[in-house]
Amino acid sequence: MPMKEVWVVDDDEEMAKAVSLMLQLLDYTAKHFLNPRLAAQALLAGKQPDLLILDINMPEVSGLDMLEFIRRRPEWKHLPIIMLSSEATDVTVEKAMQMGADAYTMKPVTIEELEKAMSQAFYKSLKI
Repeated sequence: MPMKEVWVVDDDEEMAKAVSLMLQLLDYTAKHFLNPRLAAQALLAGKQPDLLILDINMPEVSGLDMLEFIRRRPEWKHLPIIMLSSEATDVTVEKAMQMGADAYTMKPVTIEELEKAMSQAFYKSLKI
């Protein structure tokens, strides 16, 4: 069985690399995008990960903008999405979940928190 591919979209290259390394330790293939537009272009070109991790706070296009863009397309309705942020106000978490995020985790994320969020996201996407 091929390894599942996870895309990390985060404008902070060090954070993207750290999360990608954790994913590799958990036996996933990781690809990171420093700009949400590049991830959107890859999706529109027909590529699709098994899971998407989106940073909320990015310049120009936020993670919430990207989440909204993805959830408007029926072909990506079941794509599991984890929101990653240094901001954990209840309002932000609630908004992300209402918009269709499957899980939410805080920066800096530990490998245990990442694994828990991924389990939650994969489980939730199966229930849709």
